Amino acid sequence: TGTYTKLFTSHVHIFLADNMDRHHYETFEKFGNETFLLHLDNGRAFGRHSIDEPSILTPLKQCCRIRRSTLLRLRLLSGVRLSDVLRESLSRDALSAVAPLLSEAHLSALDRRLDTVLKAVDQCLDKRTDAVYDDVEDTGQSRDGKTV
Repeated sequence: TGTYTKLFTSHVHIFLADNMDRHHYETFEKFGNETFLLHLDNGRAFGRHSIDEPSILTPLKQCCRIRRSTLLRLRLLSGVRLSDVLRESLSRDALSAVAPLLSEAHLSALDRRLDTVLKAVDQCLDKRTDAVYDDVEDTGQSRDGKTV
């Protein structure tokens, strides 16, 4: 379940950034149950701001599984607008003094896509009671040690 939910989370990120070339990944079974995903990427994220590729969310929609830590972060970012958070973060990058790193159209696309992801998750929650994989401890830490 953990590896699959990591893969579904990855597809959410791929959809948000419209990263059409990230379609290949490897896993390392040598480490037993402690494997991880390694994505091979050609750097084509944020290519199109006006077109979304809904097929990227197919694994999430078909399997209806998402990590609780991912869902909590997505909901948090939808409340403050993901575009505002990213705009602020990018403004601290040295390259932003030369030119904007992302256009306003790309930033707006992030908010639209985040809304699409949350609607897909809501549809999953309507269909399945086990759609959310609880990877968060009661201490506010996810099982991988990250604070949520």
